[in-house]
Amino acid sequence: MENRRIYLDHNATTPLHPEVKKEMIEAMEMFGNPSSMHVYGREARANVEHARGVVADLMGAREDELVFVGSGSEANNTVLSLFACASNLCLSDFRMRKSIVTTRIEHPCVLETSQCLAQRGTNVKFLDVDQYGRIDLDQLKDYLTDDVGLVSVMTANNEIGTIQDIPEISRMARENGSLVHTDAVQAFGKMPLNVDELGVDFLTISAHKIYGPKGVGALYVRKGTPYCPFIRGGHQEKGRRAGTENTLGIIGLARAVEMRAAEMDDEAKRLRAMKERLREGIEASIDEAYFNGHPTLSMHNTLNVSFPGAEGESILLYLDLEGIAVSTGSACASGSLDPSHVLLATGTDAERAHGSIRISLGRETTMEEIDYVLEVLPPTIRKIRNMSTAYIKGGEHAAAK
Repeated sequence: MENRRIYLDHNATTPLHPEVKKEMIEAMEMFGNPSSMHVYGREARANVEHARGVVADLMGAREDELVFVGSGSEANNTVLSLFACASNLCLSDFRMRKSIVTTRIEHPCVLETSQCLAQRGTNVKFLDVDQYGRIDLDQLKDYLTDDVGLVSVMTANNEIGTIQDIPEISRMARENGSLVHTDAVQAFGKMPLNVDELGVDFLTISAHKIYGPKGVGALYVRKGTPYCPFIRGGHQEKGRRAGTENTLGIIGLARAVEMRAAEMDDEAKRLRAMKERLREGIEASIDEAYFNGHPTLSMHNTLNVSFPGAEGESILLYLDLEGIAVSTGSACASGSLDPSHVLLATGTDAERAHGSIRISLGRETTMEEIDYVLEVLPPTIRKIRNMSTAYIKGGEHAAAK
């Protein structure tokens, strides 16, 4: 079919849900500052607080435990930077807990912030993962010394989709007296999440991963938990995040959350079936295809696969010519020539990691589109391997076949 366009990069970002777009268009005339006391400001404030209740409800939180921020990256930086607070006054009983435990497969906004904190004197311990991307709980136990103030582990990995046992991680951390943060950007709105069942003190979400607008997210902060503002200079968000609230974005986030609550369960079943169809089709039609991530404890919309002898960037570009949009990993690492840090952490060698693509499905993905991918992908891999000067199968160069 000519001019076919298939978007399979939903872990990078999602299109606006039609209901979100409609809600935001209707709200565009509402320009008041939520901090103003006149009618324009009160109208904006009412919408912000309504949105706060909607978002908090889906994660089982109290309204006053939710802080609106500009992105998931900002929220993650806010939490991690708590333990680099110069005054330490916000830490109270955690004042002597100067260590952070995180993993080697976190999003770059967590890894790079952790590395920056380490350069400033914070002791950061990085957990290893197994071949599927799951952390070693025995290693976590060893790392949980009395100087650990925070454990930060993402709920679901953005590249390979592996889901961590956050309730057990939280239980272990709490027994040690440590706070717990989870980056739930890739999980919230796709699977049921409840902050009390997870046992976390901080949880991060982002609107544009759940069919909402870019430039807005939220941070859950359990009531009574130490907190230090990352952005200062205003009273907004009860002094927790300075800057005039992005009213339009917050309204869009709330409507996206409402639609997630209505569609999430049915969508999960549908996408899981498509993911299995895609996996089985690749296994049947492409030699030496290696799937990354946990086979069962994984997000229903995410499939990461390696094709030795075929560069991921080449696969992406050839598929793009056929109207199919996929990714070679994290969108935030786009442009980097380095192999995926996530795949390397799982023990995947650099060559295989370079030959990996991530296919992430979404609410508008159809089985017909999956079948089209299975029609286009096998000859694409063969074509790239035949041009390769390095790929050898069965001891014979592919181009000689």
